Amino acid sequence: MASGIAQEGPVLVIAPHPDDEVLGVGGTMARLADAGAEVHVAIVTTGRAPRFAADQVDRVRAEAAAAHALLGVTQTHYLDCPAAELGEFAHADLNRAIATIVQQIGPRTLFAPHPGDIHLDHQLSFLSALVASRPHQHDYPARIFAYETLSETNWNAPYLTPGFLPNLFVDITDTLQRKLDAFALFESQQKAPPHERSVESLTALATLRGATVHRHAAEGFVTVRMVE
Repeated sequence: MASGIAQEGPVLVIAPHPDDEVLGVGGTMARLADAGAEVHVAIVTTGRAPRFAADQVDRVRAEAAAAHALLGVTQTHYLDCPAAELGEFAHADLNRAIATIVQQIGPRTLFAPHPGDIHLDHQLSFLSALVASRPHQHDYPARIFAYETLSETNWNAPYLTPGFLPNLFVDITDTLQRKLDAFALFESQQKAPPHERSVESLTALATLRGATVHRHAAEGFVTVRMVE
């Protein structure tokens, strides 16, 4: 799967906030980059005062740059929509921001946050990613996958919001350590276990997803659409 995707055009990961992409797709991004793929990350939101201090925003961006370099990301794009405020942000403007980056990169494969995530920024980013990827266009992503984000996907309401039931598993046995090291670079986001945003919890999830398909480590995804 990874080698096929790597040969078929750019890959775009939509991340509502810095570190979501590492939590959900870090091992897969590293594997795709190793296979020669052009991997882009679009971070949808940026913290704004007074909710977020400028030095906090700068620190997280520096952490993201270091993590992405470790994973082999080709380029990081900041869409600069307001963090934790997408519910009040004009949805047409969010659609336009994500559509612009999709048109600019022309990804063949797109990873988006899962629509059942508890964070509204994640839900709205998913919807706008689908709007940007509608297949009536001349060019659109042929593959769309939803990823899970620890501390967001696992806190949804069972049976009331969409559950994360992965039907695609990517073996990240050889890139798990790079994923963990990349997340460790987000020092401002680290929590002590058993909090979900810890290296230990990420390791446990990768082990569980891997065991599901008899691998040492894996990332799970929900297939949204595939056009072959």
